[in-house]
Amino acid sequence: MLISRGKQRFLTILTYVVLLGFSVYCLFPFLWMVVTSLKPDAEIRTVDPSFWISTPTFKHFDNVLNNSKFLTFFKNSLMIASITTVASLLISIFTGYALSRYGRFRGVKLFSVAMLLSQMIPGVLLLIPLYLVMKNLGLINTYASLILAYTTFTVPLCTFMMKSFFDSIPIEMEESAEIDGCTRVGIIFRILLPVSLPSLVATSLFAFLNAWNEFMFGFVFINDEAHRTLTPGISLFKGLYQTDWGSLMASSVLSVLPIVILFVFLQKFLVEGMTAGAVKG
Repeated sequence: MLISRGKQRFLTILTYVVLLGFSVYCLFPFLWMVVTSLKPDAEIRTVDPSFWISTPTFKHFDNVLNNSKFLTFFKNSLMIASITTVASLLISIFTGYALSRYGRFRGVKLFSVAMLLSQMIPGVLLLIPLYLVMKNLGLINTYASLILAYTTFTVPLCTFMMKSFFDSIPIEMEESAEIDGCTRVGIIFRILLPVSLPSLVATSLFAFLNAWNEFMFGFVFINDEAHRTLTPGISLFKGLYQTDWGSLMASSVLSVLPIVILFVFLQKFLVEGMTAGAVKG
């Protein structure tokens, strides 16, 4: 059915208006967080809050950076998230390849189903058993406890992400490499990984974001400030009788910035990676 030019223009404008409305709706919490972090205490606690800031101040950012352990928490989260990302990626590459190329075998199918079922179990149900395991291993108040927990919960979905990409690569590429004498490990690192950069970036971002934002295990497994991560550390600005909303918002803005920067620079790879396994062939 043909659509007149005027109606087509109206539908285009309507589409952009709807998308703009959704964008504002999604960005509103972040914008309010930024505005609150720049307000003085008197404007934060006013009974008539607004986006307008009469006297902007960086006092809350100064308090977070110089009068708290925020930089220590930031360093801990960065280290733990980075190690978790590398470990999850290495495991998911080989596991995803096995599920993709050897999925016809019964044991591999059962393993795939078991990994899928594991994603249906809420992490809070495993909190006490994991705590007892970490305590018996002497890993409480250590980085290793968080790295093990985060990697365990991140690997299954990372594996399925890598599997979907490996499924889209023709098997003929591997057969040609085998004829030339390339080993199975060589095929993965020399043939598959160089053409799977978008998928690797998407998987890495998921693993990093999952470890960076995690709160529950970081709050329970770590009790000292030297090993505390960012999300439990930010909650310290919320006291028993009073909440420092300015510092709380300032620390939240600083913790979000690395993720925003990563997504801005790697957005192209992220979109390609998330859609890489959508079409086979």
